[in-house]
Amino acid sequence: MARQPRIPKAARFPQGLPDRDTLLAYLRETGEADRAAIARAFGLKGADRRALREMLKELEDSGTLARRGRKGFAETGALPEVGVVDVAERDPDGDLLVRLAKAQDAPLTPLAPDRKGEAGPAPGLGDRLLVRFVRLESGEFEARLIKRLGQSAHRVLGVIRKARREIRVEPVDRRSKETLVLSEAEAGELRDGDLVVAQVGRSESRYGPKRGKLLEVVGREDEPRAASLIAIHSHGIPTGFSDAAIAEAESAEPPTLAGREDLREVPFITIDPADARDHDDAVYAEPDTDEKNPGGWVVWVAIADVAAYVRPDSALDREARDKGNSVYFPDRVEPMLPERLSNGLCSLREGENRACMAVRMVFDASGRKRSHRFVRGLMRSAAKLSYEQAQAAADGNPDDKTGPIVETIIKPLWTAYGVMKKGRDARSPLAIESMERKIAINREGEITSITPRESLEAHRLIEEMMIQANVSAAETLEAKRTPQIYRVHDEPSQEKLQALVDFLQTLEISWTKGESPRTERFNRLLDQTRGTEHAEIVNEVVLRSQMQAIYSSDNIGHYGLNLARYAHFTSPIRRYADLIVHRALIRALGLGDDGLSDRDISQIKATAEMITAAERRAMAAERDATDRYIAAFLSDRIGAEFEGKITGVTRFGLFVRLRDTGADGLVPVSKLGSEYFVHDDRAHALVGERTGARWPLGMQVTVRLEEATPVTGGLLFEMLSEPAPPDRNAPRPRLGVRARGDRRPGGPKPRSGRPPGVKNTRQRKMGGGKRR
Repeated sequence: MARQPRIPKAARFPQGLPDRDTLLAYLRETGEADRAAIARAFGLKGADRRALREMLKELEDSGTLARRGRKGFAETGALPEVGVVDVAERDPDGDLLVRLAKAQDAPLTPLAPDRKGEAGPAPGLGDRLLVRFVRLESGEFEARLIKRLGQSAHRVLGVIRKARREIRVEPVDRRSKETLVLSEAEAGELRDGDLVVAQVGRSESRYGPKRGKLLEVVGREDEPRAASLIAIHSHGIPTGFSDAAIAEAESAEPPTLAGREDLREVPFITIDPADARDHDDAVYAEPDTDEKNPGGWVVWVAIADVAAYVRPDSALDREARDKGNSVYFPDRVEPMLPERLSNGLCSLREGENRACMAVRMVFDASGRKRSHRFVRGLMRSAAKLSYEQAQAAADGNPDDKTGPIVETIIKPLWTAYGVMKKGRDARSPLAIESMERKIAINREGEITSITPRESLEAHRLIEEMMIQANVSAAETLEAKRTPQIYRVHDEPSQEKLQALVDFLQTLEISWTKGESPRTERFNRLLDQTRGTEHAEIVNEVVLRSQMQAIYSSDNIGHYGLNLARYAHFTSPIRRYADLIVHRALIRALGLGDDGLSDRDISQIKATAEMITAAERRAMAAERDATDRYIAAFLSDRIGAEFEGKITGVTRFGLFVRLRDTGADGLVPVSKLGSEYFVHDDRAHALVGERTGARWPLGMQVTVRLEEATPVTGGLLFEMLSEPAPPDRNAPRPRLGVRARGDRRPGGPKPRSGRPPGVKNTRQRKMGGGKRR
């Protein structure tokens, strides 16, 4: 129950109906109060209470008083000593401004930075906080963070639906049921199908939709690029840059050799997706000439020197930290840095001088890294290649661009990778296969195709060289005892491992109880089932048994890569974690005065938590946008039949992934026939209570598309396949009270009456005829 405001002493506030000045003095002392509290403070009853109500209404209408929540009143613009606020916006310098959550009349107040890092991760736009308001010597107020409370007052991103009697906002999030009603005055200019942001208000009745307050019109549901727009707004992805950040980026100048090693004679090349706009890594390899390392190779990895342009505590730095990473949608990118940097001075363009942080690594003939050293250099890319170009050249099919560099650059890279692969194989990182889809979109924003993304050796070459550069960064910082942000990945929990073992038993695949979950053991399991009917489902279940990788200032190693220490160093254009690692290297190795600052170090734990959350946010937004684009692609194929497999089993239905597009949709349990199905979580299957028929995870099925909703990304299927036969080795599910008989024409009628063995008992009466 809410705490009532303190009642002032009667001597200071005499009993009886107060005049205007006395009432205002009372509210200034209490901060805020509702009508009942005011009446108690002044001892009001009967007619005086009615007079107080009229007085409060007059003061509110005149603007002297303002509402605080549903019933409270306070002097307009007044701030309490402690209050709940929402982070509303940023000022031109990038500082956060907050506003009382239940008082739109309250002024925007600067949020003081948490210098000590005691309140956890730094807040961002949309967060709800508990703060203390402090008056400064200047007379202005600032808010000091006490605690983060979560997301701000609930806002709904939805679509306008106009009916004859009302205008509704239907949420685009298919998990939300918060439909709002707008007043005609607010919605007069809106059209059916407009995408809007609305704030949840009060319900005018106990039942039915709540009132909403229109905050922003963000687009149209029928716009080709609506999917990414919805994802950006619904997940709170920060967009754009402040004038201060843009000004800093525009003032950046091309690099010089000052304080750098000249690497322009090293013929680095970039290998990226064909449609990549920024290039933050380049590679080169050559045989090691050291006689003590026969068959060894030298591998160079050069990374854009973003730290030279994004200085600690600058506007660019604050906004990059808030974003955490770039977010990639099928039709657009929301970058972490302005284009002047991300696609300009920090992009390793072919033939242009670029500042870089480079690492020279030496490997022996078995693929073991013998040594490494970091330099701050000036480089010039010799060629920009796509993965497909580089792979074709390595396979003996060069084009006009790759032909001249096949012998001097491309073949040495592939030979060096062959050596590095020996070390990778000996390390035995997790070899889980993931199916990625490429969504092709034309200039009008329409999807032209959805195809599997081809996995090339060129991808694995770049991946392994980046991994080794990341390892070198972590090792160097540990040796120099410099704080850093690690990329860590914990081993599977006992609960997840037990669930995996239980499932494998249903496939008659053994996993010795108590066996250590080493990556090598998982890889043997994957090899054992590769090429069999269970290959895909075992791969899927092994993937689900793994923990999620996170950023942390404390090292626990990276289980999936089977590495003792690992940090992200290779993508500072698009990941803030990598920028922190670059600064740490600069500080540890004395490579300049723009390294890790004392403030960076004091906030490093909070920064790790914050960018982990930003990564989760970006992944969810990217996934949701992809779902919506696929739903739009399939929306004109209602009624079509598709091949797919069951990728999720829940008590309310089956999730099916289509073979051609990778689209995921739901088959509700009601579409599986008349039988009642029990969810067997051990076997990952729905099992019929009466027949034992099964719908197991991984089963190949045929479905019919019943519904595709682009605005939510939802797909609904009807099952056309027959269930799998009962598992003879599995115990039959116990017939439940809700078991249904066979309702098919000609089938036996469901049994009526009491279940067998249930006696006809009567309720025993206790004293007085009442139950205790």
